[in-house]
Amino acid sequence: MHKPPTPNHVAGLVLAAGAGSRYGMPKALVHDASGRSWLQNAVDVLAAAGCSPVIVVLGARGAEAAALLKTDPLASRDGARARSTNRPTASVLVVQADDWAEGLSASLRAGLRCALDHPELTAIAVVPVDVPDLNAATVARLIGRTNETTDAPGSAAASAGTLRQARFSGQPGHPVVIGRSHWVSLLETLSGDSGARPYLRAHDVEAVECGDLGTGADVDRPREPPGPHSEHGPMI
Repeated sequence: MHKPPTPNHVAGLVLAAGAGSRYGMPKALVHDASGRSWLQNAVDVLAAAGCSPVIVVLGARGAEAAALLKTDPLASRDGARARSTNRPTASVLVVQADDWAEGLSASLRAGLRCALDHPELTAIAVVPVDVPDLNAATVARLIGRTNETTDAPGSAAASAGTLRQARFSGQPGHPVVIGRSHWVSLLETLSGDSGARPYLRAHDVEAVECGDLGTGADVDRPREPPGPHSEHGPMI
């Protein structure tokens, strides 16, 4: 009798370090109209889709943001050490990016370095904190997993070579799923506020349409009208 294959381990990564200058406050501190934290929502959605651990990168007013999470923070410049706390569906690792003011690349760098310290991980699903419409079905489709939370059809299971991005009515959005074999080379390219976009373009990222599951809207300013993405495009 053949044993079933060991499932690939996919982590979640929430980028929430910025000061939110256009929004007027760090988006890691924002709550929706019902009082729900955007930050906790992002963590819960990734966990519900099957991502574990969920790595949360904080920066501006990081201690205040960490207090919104059901976990304990641990400041770490490079993400090499992080303390986790068990939750029902995932562990949460909180990393403080001390160089967050350098731009999005600093946050992504801290998250990837933290992920590299976990050899069991195959891939990572990356989302910014400002996508309150994100749902578990979208994440599950991107990582190729179904569970009791969602039965949405997915792509092939994420592997070390995966490079995949959600699309909403043809427009790029989140999450972005990055396989482990890309992490080191991506780290070498990160600079400023461009994040992974140049790397995704250069390596023919696979587009996965998810417009049937949500809007993909990210919110750049308070009271911004809903749309597939803000005027500045996807954060990653």
